[in-house]
Amino acid sequence: MENVALVAILLLIQYMAFQMMVGVARGKGEVKAPAISGDEAFERMFRVQMNTLENLIITLPMMMICAHHFSAKVAAILGLVFFVGRILYMLSYRKDPAKRGPGFMLGFLANIGLIGCSIYGLVF
Repeated sequence: MENVALVAILLLIQYMAFQMMVGVARGKGEVKAPAISGDEAFERMFRVQMNTLENLIITLPMMMICAHHFSAKVAAILGLVFFVGRILYMLSYRKDPAKRGPGFMLGFLANIGLIGCSIYGLVF
């Protein structure tokens, strides 16, 4: 379970880094709070942060359920796959939002794996 906890911490640190990147982009683009539009670079980074938040609500609980009912090793590995997917998503979205698909799919498939393993572990 320690590896799962470490991956959970890593995911939260990643999210905090994305928050800071949004703040930097807000400053560079001179987007005054509470506005969330007005500078494309800010808007892209803001969407990365928000999409990550939307997915973490699935990833973190499913990692814990998967670890408890199926395998801590599998949960940690799938959490790391999600982490890498988020990095790819962020890098591609900032360059060209149309090319965000592979990073998104990597994270999405990690979540599907976590959900599937969690259900399997609970049922069997």
